Amino acid sequence: MTRGQTRRRRREDFKPLSKDCMMTKDDMFRLIRREVNDNHVVLFMKGTPARPRCGFSAQAAQTLNDAGIAYKSVDVLSDPALFDGIRQFTNYTHFPQMFVDGRFVGSSEGISRFVMKKSV
Repeated sequence: MTRGQTRRRRREDFKPLSKDCMMTKDDMFRLIRREVNDNHVVLFMKGTPARPRCGFSAQAAQTLNDAGIAYKSVDVLSDPALFDGIRQFTNYTHFPQMFVDGRFVGSSEGISRFVMKKSV
């Protein structure tokens, strides 16, 4: 298309970018439950361990890495529905949030307690 030309909009132009955009609350909770039940330790964080996007998430990932604890990280900033969904799922608004064996252990303080118990 050259400058100044317009393209006629097709129905596909208005479809959501991904199926996840149309997820219901129940669908999101099922997705979260699957993550926490399929993995021993799950860290829902802002960013990734290699590129954290908040200090608390960076500290949590570093704490787990230093302790040699294997975990799955999930970037809550990658999907606004996930960001809101995990907050509703746990009824907790801060990040990071960690689950161990399907149980919510909390945020930064819970992560520190978990690591201390694990190292004793």
